[in-house]
Amino acid sequence: MESDRSQEILNGFADYIENIKELLSHELWENVFFNCTKNEVLIFWLLYRRKEAKMSEIAEYIHVPLNTATGIVGRMEKSGMVRRARSDADKRIVLVSFSESGREMFKKLMDELLSYGVKILGSLSGEERKLLESMMGKVKDVLAQKKQEEKKVEAQPQVRRIMIE
Repeated sequence: MESDRSQEILNGFADYIENIKELLSHELWENVFFNCTKNEVLIFWLLYRRKEAKMSEIAEYIHVPLNTATGIVGRMEKSGMVRRARSDADKRIVLVSFSESGREMFKKLMDELLSYGVKILGSLSGEERKLLESMMGKVKDVLAQKKQEEKKVEAQPQVRRIMIE
């Protein structure tokens, strides 16, 4: 029964996406950021918020080893979205920031998403906005609870069984 409800919700969400995808602007869909991986999006978000970040901060932020973060940033640099430079204060430190084109593209994306958000929120009544805020809080709570459950499972010692013949 739960599986049927889950499938019904998933189908409803898929139908919703199909219905709105044509309503979003062509420029939004063509934005290079829609072709990014999760880690790349998180790095872009970090750079948007901080302007620049150390490689070690990026690795910590996206929860990967430094060498993995270096590879991701290398691909992003190759695509022309970010640039790496040594710190003037300490040459051992590599700083990552948006390239000019990367910053401009990200700003366009954020401006367009913000304009959609303003229009959507502007169309809601005060009561509907409160309901939306409440729903978003519940989504966050459910995700936080799931994360806590995962941490508990990870913290439990793993018993390795060896079969003896």
